[in-house]
Amino acid sequence: METLPQYLQATARKYGDKHVAMRKKQLGIWREYSWTDSYTRVRHLALGLQQLALQHGDKVCIIGDNDPEYFWAQLAVQACGGIAVGIFTDSTASEIQFIIQHSDSVVVFAKDQEQCDKLLEIRANVPAIRRVIYWEDKGLWNYRDSEAWLMSFESLMTLGRECDQREPNRFEEQLAHGKGDDLAIFCYTSGTTGQPKGAMIAHKNLIGGCNIYNEVDRRLDTDEYLSFLPPAWITENVLGLAVHVMNGMVINFPEEPETVQDNIREISPHALLFSARLWESLVSMVQARIADTSWLNRVLYKTFMPIGYRVADMRFGKGSVPIVWRILGWLGEIAIFAALRDKLGLSRVKSAYSSGAALSPDVVRFFRAIGVNIRNLFGSTEAIIHTLHVGNDVKFETVGVPPPSVQLRISPEGEIIVKSASVFQGYYKNPETTAKALQDGWFHTGDAGYLRDDGHLIYLDRVKDLLQLSTGDKFSPQYIEGRLKFSQYIKDVMVAGGHERAFVTAIINIDFANVGRWAEKNRLTYTTFVDLSQKSEVYDLIKQDVLHVNETLPPPARVKSFVLLHKEFDPDEGDLTRTRKLRRNVMEDRYRDLIEAMYSGKSEVRVSAQVKYRDGRAGVIETAVRVCGL
Repeated sequence: METLPQYLQATARKYGDKHVAMRKKQLGIWREYSWTDSYTRVRHLALGLQQLALQHGDKVCIIGDNDPEYFWAQLAVQACGGIAVGIFTDSTASEIQFIIQHSDSVVVFAKDQEQCDKLLEIRANVPAIRRVIYWEDKGLWNYRDSEAWLMSFESLMTLGRECDQREPNRFEEQLAHGKGDDLAIFCYTSGTTGQPKGAMIAHKNLIGGCNIYNEVDRRLDTDEYLSFLPPAWITENVLGLAVHVMNGMVINFPEEPETVQDNIREISPHALLFSARLWESLVSMVQARIADTSWLNRVLYKTFMPIGYRVADMRFGKGSVPIVWRILGWLGEIAIFAALRDKLGLSRVKSAYSSGAALSPDVVRFFRAIGVNIRNLFGSTEAIIHTLHVGNDVKFETVGVPPPSVQLRISPEGEIIVKSASVFQGYYKNPETTAKALQDGWFHTGDAGYLRDDGHLIYLDRVKDLLQLSTGDKFSPQYIEGRLKFSQYIKDVMVAGGHERAFVTAIINIDFANVGRWAEKNRLTYTTFVDLSQKSEVYDLIKQDVLHVNETLPPPARVKSFVLLHKEFDPDEGDLTRTRKLRRNVMEDRYRDLIEAMYSGKSEVRVSAQVKYRDGRAGVIETAVRVCGL
């Protein structure tokens, strides 16, 4: 077997109707699909696409939430020899247009009316698109003027069923032609430094990524998994879809993005993969809710969390825990840890991974303390898995070790480079960048780091993002940002420095929900985000957290001055990518006045701000953003 659809065929033949392949919560009920169900849908979708003249090598965009239909569509495209191109659901119409045009796509799968409306807006600019196929028809019944362009999922499957009746062997014959070298997906990079690049990933790369994962943490056909990360992201393609069709792991899909936490608790998955930001949000949520709970729960939390930290440190440090501390840990398990895991949906999790940005060590320690061995997984769109924590060999300050079949080296310039079966095939329509990234089979990641004597990798930052102060000292802004975001009151941070500047500064976004809750509890009145962010009491609150982080940093890297921004960082304004990574160059230009004020010793900066009041009114106000020196 060389392709994912071929693995689907083999797994469906193995399990048939006897095993659940997928579940999707709809209208409060978990709907189950057997392996036969999934295979049949992929079969009919693929034959339907062939009736729309989809050819080997054609590209098909897919934009939608985590649904069975997304994965069925992707597998159907690949079964035809096509290439699936994932697009994030919060992409704007212009962003969608860029990817459609750049990828030369000819068909689009879109979940619902919202996505179809975006596509109809750009229809004149994407003449190569033959059909837009939607799988949720609510609100689309009266789009009569667009009937020739829009097509329902069921209509496509009907075409496929009719073809299947005429040519019952056609699908299997087409499937058998698939090769491992065939391109399976284009994954577009986040575009932190310009337009996104289309990473070309073959079936052998996805299968290789799954095999690398299986070397150290194989999923079983009895394991439950919740598909939550964007399916346009490479990580979900490998640890979700590829593991599903190759290992038989059961995939569960949440009812809505907003119900994920409730759905996780219902499923209680064995395997869970969150971004670092989501793990951090869970910790912030627990801390905020504990502050509002009964006095007994607060006492239990304050009593047993230090014990949990101590036991976890001994277990992962020395490897053994004295009997007295084991007894105390057992009492903590009964008193609060088991209940906390249950509330978070982690009561039977075996593999809890964090991917994306580096995870704060404090977050790792928190989950260890309550009995969840959270582990870092470090990779990239272009090479999938670089390193991960294996078993109990978890060093929270590292991103793990390379799996056995992954070769990893540090270049003389301090860059991390990797070689494995999962390394991509290059960037679409970009041979120059491909030549720089791929050299003799080694992928040059652009990340800075170093290997310790124990084989663990320390990730610092992007090589280009390491900043040098006028003193000659270098520091990683991303590392400092990660530590600051552990605070339940801080949502986002951008650290500034370098460029002949002598010290480090920070622009901080407060977490409006948590800070607002704190303000109400302390009887601090406010009207808007702008008003709350500039309260002196809020500055004092955030200052405590900044000072706490400073204690863990070497003196040159400590934050000497910060401002609380009067607005949230916004992907629609270009502050962040769709995966919530900072566009540092854009932000340094946009907030240049604030940055210069922190270095020139000013006490405040006047800015214009759009505000939205609690009663729904909107307006623009002039406000002063304070500068806090440390």
